[in-house]
Parts: sequence; structure tokens; C-alpha cells
Amino acid sequence: MSQNTGLAAYITVTAAYWAFMLTDGALRMLVLLHFHTLGFSPVQLAYLFLLYEFMGMVTNLSAGWIAARFGLTLTLYLGLGIQVMALVALSQLDPAWSIALSVVYVMCVQGLSGVAKDLSKMSAKSAVKVLAPKEGGGLFRWVAVLTGSKNAVKGFGFLLGAGLLAVAGFQTAVWAMAAVLAVILVGTFLFMPTGLPQGKKSAKFSQVFSSDPNINRLSLARMFLFGARDVWFVVGIPIYFYSVLSDGTVAGNRTAFFTIGTFMAVWIILYGLVQGLAPAILRAKDKATPEIVISAINWVGLLTLIPLAISVAVWVDFPGLVYFVVAGLLLFGFVFAVNSSVHSYLILAFTSEERVTMDVGFYYMSNAAGRLIGTLLSGVSYQIGGLPLCLFTAALMALASTLAAMRLKRSG
Repeated sequence: MSQNTGLAAYITVTAAYWAFMLTDGALRMLVLLHFHTLGFSPVQLAYLFLLYEFMGMVTNLSAGWIAARFGLTLTLYLGLGIQVMALVALSQLDPAWSIALSVVYVMCVQGLSGVAKDLSKMSAKSAVKVLAPKEGGGLFRWVAVLTGSKNAVKGFGFLLGAGLLAVAGFQTAVWAMAAVLAVILVGTFLFMPTGLPQGKKSAKFSQVFSSDPNINRLSLARMFLFGARDVWFVVGIPIYFYSVLSDGTVAGNRTAFFTIGTFMAVWIILYGLVQGLAPAILRAKDKATPEIVISAINWVGLLTLIPLAISVAVWVDFPGLVYFVVAGLLLFGFVFAVNSSVHSYLILAFTSEERVTMDVGFYYMSNAAGRLIGTLLSGVSYQIGGLPLCLFTAALMALASTLAAMRLKRSG
């Protein structure tokens, strides 16, 4: 494959992934805020996202094999197409339905969206291993740019979702996103360059499970890392801020929507920017993989301390607490972003081109498992002990990620 063809394929895959993540971020914020205003409890809100994360686990296991068997472009097209279907289905939600029926219906639609997200993610991340230049730290740079820009776009999606909910309403917002993503899908199909792997008929599903201890240990560390984020991010912080900002009026609700959406957007955007800068922050260009492994251990150890400190501050309570919480969570985002970027590099460094889709699929299955655990614990811990318990649980999960990362091989 020529350098120009590889770059064109990388740009096309990245653009399609951006479009998907914009709708994914907007949809998450739309669902969370819309159903909170309908009176859903924190645990019920968590339920809305559980099937999304569970289907991500299932999808990542099978998607790696599907891509190895039928090619990366197919899984990318499937991801975009299924997300369009999920958005159209969500637009059919009837406000007259009971809460129980609404929860089940939205869970199922979110399950479709979870399938779509992880098909798209696995396709994009695996493509980087194949397309990135092999010299001068090219792999770390390309995966950092893809991951960082994706999260920045998802951050804009949070803001877009909150804004659309306040201005246009739930159904109009969902239809608009479905239409735009359908156009992106058609454009990607028409203009995708050649060069991505087309699949091998000899690929077996049993090969999805890795025998490499480093990949398995990194996957375990990833599971706890993302659990540490989502245990406060999914339900805890949005509902905490809503309780602080909203006065129960229509105008107050709109102000709360925009403020919460803005914070979530800024957090994700800054997180994405730091991910993109992680190779420079770590001065990774001249470092070998074993040195990057040591960085992974050190940075997740630092991450453990931040939610613990914020949890104690919220429990004590003092004037100006909300500003301390915001600053602390932004610091968490910085350290978390470096961790996430390092992990995204290491999984591609540990695997081979022949196994890349299956190892990346297995790895992101662990990522989805962490998000599933974090999502459930976010609703449960907030309902039991409020934000302090959410953040204390995050600290425990970050500690578990540290212990898993310490078992990675640091030589050779």
C-alpha cells in the first residue's frame, strides 16, 4: 500500500468515526437528561445504559472475528448503519408509555447503539495498526490523534445533545442525527479508498481469546480504568450538578441542561486533546515499549489519589465546593487521558497485524465490561451514598487498575 493511499484510508476511517462519535455523545446526553426530567431515579437511569455496555462486550468479541473473516470496511459500515437504525427506533418512543415499558424499550435501543459503537471503534482502532508508519513513533502518534480527536468530537456531541434537547426537543433531535449519520454512511461507502484488510476465510472464532499474558493483563487494567471513570461520569456527576443548578422551572431546567452539557463537553474535549498530546507529554518518540509500560503504571497510580481527594472534600463540604469538584475532575481527566492513550498504544504494540482485529476486539470487550460495571455502580452508589460514594468507588477501581498494570512485562 502506498503512503498516500494509507493516509487517505486513515482520514476516511477517522472522519466516519468522528461522525459516529458525535451522535453517540449527543444521544447519551439526550437520553440521560430527558429521562431524568421524566422522574427516573439514578438506578433507573443507569439501567438505560446497561444493555449498551453489555452489547459492547458481546460485540467486541465477535467483531474482531468478523473483521478478520470479512474485512474491516464491513464492520465499519455495519457500525454506522446500525446506529442510524437505533436513532430511528428511539424516535418512536411514546411519552404515554409506562416507565417500565420505556426503560425496557430504551434499553433495547441502547443495546443496538452499543453494538454500533463497538463495531465502529474496533474498525477504526484496528485500521491504525495496519495504516500507521512503522518508524519514528508513528504508531503512538496516529493512535493518539485518532483517539484524542474522537473524544473531542464526542465532547461536542454532549454539548450538541443538551442544546438540541433544550431547543428542539427529544424526537426532533433524534431524527436530525439519524439523517446526518445516514448521509455520512453513504459518503463513506462511496469514497473509502482501498488498502484495508479484506479478511481471511481461515479465521476461527476461537482465536479471539489471546494467549499473550501482556494482552490479558492490559485488558484487565483497562476494565478497571474505565470503570473508575464511568462510576462517577455516567450518572453521578450529571445528577449532582442538576440538583445544584436546577430550580424546577422550565427556564431553570434549560439552564441546567446547557451547563451540564457544557461541562461534560469541555471535560471530554480536553480529555481528547490531552490524549492526542500524550506522546509529547511522555516524550515517547525515543522510548521503547517497556519504558511506556512503566509510564502506564506510574500514571494510573497517580490517578487513584484524585477521586479519593475529591470524595473526602465532598463528604466534608465547604463553601465553594462545586468549584473544587470541577477543578478536581478536570485534573482527573488530564491524568486519565494520558493513561487511556498509553493503553491504546500498548494494545497495538503488543499485538501483531495478523491478530490485530481479534486482540483489539478482546481488549475493547474488557473496556466495555469496565464501562458496564462503572455504569451500574454509578447509579447504585449515587443512590446509596451520593457523589462521595461514587468518587470513593472510582478510587478503588483505579487502585485495581494499578495492581493489574503492575503485572505487565516491563522488559524485552
